[in-house]
Amino acid sequence: MSNHNPPINSRYALSPLALCIASLVSPYVLADDSIEVIEVQGQNVNSHANLGSAEQLLTELGVDFSAAGGVSSLPILNGMMGDRVKVLVDGADITAACGNQMNPPLSYISANQLSSYQVIAGISPVSAGGDNIAGVIVVNTIAAQYGESDTLAWHSGYVSAQYRSVNNAQAVGVGARLASGSLSLNYQGAFEDADSYDDGNGDLVLDTLYRVQNHALTAALRDEKQQLVVKLTHQKIPFQGFANQYMDMTDNTSYGIVTQYKRQLESGEFRAQINFNDVKHEMGFFSAEKTGMMPMNTDAQDISYQLNWRLDFDADTVLLLGQEYYGYRIDDWWPAIEGSMMMGPNDYVNINDGERDRYTGFAELQKQLNNKWWVSAGTRIEYVQTDTGEVQPYSDMGDGMNGMSGMGSMPAMNMADPNKDAAKEFNAMDRARSDTLVDASLLLRYQITNEDELQFGLARKNRAPNLYERYSWGVSTMSTSMIGWFGDGNGYIGNPDLVAETAHTISTSYTKSAKDGQWQITANAWYTQVNDYIDVTVVGSTNRTDKVLTERNPLQFTNLDATLYGTKLEGIIRVVDSKNAGTWDLTAALTSTHGERDDSDEPLYQIMPLHSKIALEQQLGKWQNSLSWQWVDSKTRVDPRRIENLTANYSLVNLATKATWDKLTVKLAITNLLDQYYQQPLGGVSIADFKTDMSEGFSQLAGQGRSVNAGISYAF
Repeated sequence: MSNHNPPINSRYALSPLALCIASLVSPYVLADDSIEVIEVQGQNVNSHANLGSAEQLLTELGVDFSAAGGVSSLPILNGMMGDRVKVLVDGADITAACGNQMNPPLSYISANQLSSYQVIAGISPVSAGGDNIAGVIVVNTIAAQYGESDTLAWHSGYVSAQYRSVNNAQAVGVGARLASGSLSLNYQGAFEDADSYDDGNGDLVLDTLYRVQNHALTAALRDEKQQLVVKLTHQKIPFQGFANQYMDMTDNTSYGIVTQYKRQLESGEFRAQINFNDVKHEMGFFSAEKTGMMPMNTDAQDISYQLNWRLDFDADTVLLLGQEYYGYRIDDWWPAIEGSMMMGPNDYVNINDGERDRYTGFAELQKQLNNKWWVSAGTRIEYVQTDTGEVQPYSDMGDGMNGMSGMGSMPAMNMADPNKDAAKEFNAMDRARSDTLVDASLLLRYQITNEDELQFGLARKNRAPNLYERYSWGVSTMSTSMIGWFGDGNGYIGNPDLVAETAHTISTSYTKSAKDGQWQITANAWYTQVNDYIDVTVVGSTNRTDKVLTERNPLQFTNLDATLYGTKLEGIIRVVDSKNAGTWDLTAALTSTHGERDDSDEPLYQIMPLHSKIALEQQLGKWQNSLSWQWVDSKTRVDPRRIENLTANYSLVNLATKATWDKLTVKLAITNLLDQYYQQPLGGVSIADFKTDMSEGFSQLAGQGRSVNAGISYAF
């Protein structure tokens, strides 16, 4: 970044734009374990000591999360969530294969598997990935390590365990590596089991329990000029509660393979990658904390390849070229329940042989103009095709299914099933759609002095609709309630005529550092105008009681224009540096985000209110200690269409300590030290509570109460 040396951990003072610029070379250095780039973005130091999801690690880099299952929270960048954020796991693009996005990309990995991670909010270079408008999150688990002998032998391993009292969460992780000078074999696995957690009042937050295991086996082979890596993955989630959804996960079984090849060229490097992921996903009910009977099944596959070239024209000029393909296939059906008058006699076919294909190419030039100016400019073009087959409601279609037969006579109450006509209309239309996406990015860095740096970015980004946004055709209250990853209790209807979102973003940041490296402060501001933002239109109203507070809306996806903007001020200062007391660093950050529809100035959904974090961290020999205070303002700007709840302001205090010896790491922490009760502003509503007692309406999902956490890890 700059010529000066920042304080100990510069990640605290890096703006989203700074992270973006730092990441420009990341496709070519992260796999090589380059400390210089990884440190400014996020390096999972002593990764074996971290268990559970990657959420906490990414939160430290400014990512917000929308609550979901215990390992399936959805990341939010610059006020935007879901598929607007591109998440790449070892370079692979994994699609959430669920109408509620219960299996997003980050749910497929455990924190102990991560070697590095980076967050590129807003203005991401075209080489970082396409089909997104909010930013890119890159997490890497592949970091091949080799031995010094020609003989394959034991290299390293670890065993880790962790416990959290708030939900009786018990996690274990193991790793083992064999290596020679040219071959590396590595296994990493993790298992976690958790009950539902308690809030700050000591009350059980229903339906937040889960169990998960992840496994990865990686083989790497190299010589002087090239390296081949093959990674096999497997995940099994037998159950995961989703308090803010009408359904729960009753199984998620996936198998994947990532193959990476790189070769050094005379003046650059060539990389090729092939990815495949297969998932079988089931929803239903498994716990007395939220009961029901309604199976929903999904089978899906992601397959993709990436070809990338880095051409070094000279020491100051680099050209990045890429050609990529991403293919996605999905079947989503809801099996009939024998004897049910509502869910039968047919299987409900929600998406039949859904297809989404992306064909992409990009070019990006990076140039150090002089000792003051650095510039990067790139263009990315994507052609996206989507399609799906004919669908089927629970009730008998008669002559409208073209060969898809029913399972018996139609119950009398299905005579008025609105999904019958909706299915006929959907099947009669031409469902094939295509979008041409043109992304462009311009990044500038001006080194004013060794202690002053100015950064500027401008980007046009696009995202094509996902298959659920386009092809979720059901219009009944029950069928619409099964669609939507927003946790708001409303129902969603697809729109085949949606067009791609186009975002124009401008961002600037200024960093000032002390000459002696004892402090640093960064101010960042960004502004995004989105044409054809995919939001919703209210198309009706439903209510299970006669009370206004239990009312919900069926919503149809629609295009409109929206504006989002925000600022962030962050800094770090070394307050103590002594032999006896160690080093003490004070960090602080204040973040503001605003989002609204252009047609009405009404707020967009799930915008994080003003929030701040202050932390005091000490490093003394083998010990690291921290005390942090997080404050979140009240949420007063809410989306009326989704009937979003207001939330009160709150503060959380966390205390943590960690000691690392040669092979042993011990961690102790108390989160929410004061046992504060609070409602999550991005948590959605508690449908589990609503189903237990409808008289209270749809209350906001409460956060976790005080938890005493302990972890131990032994590396050998």
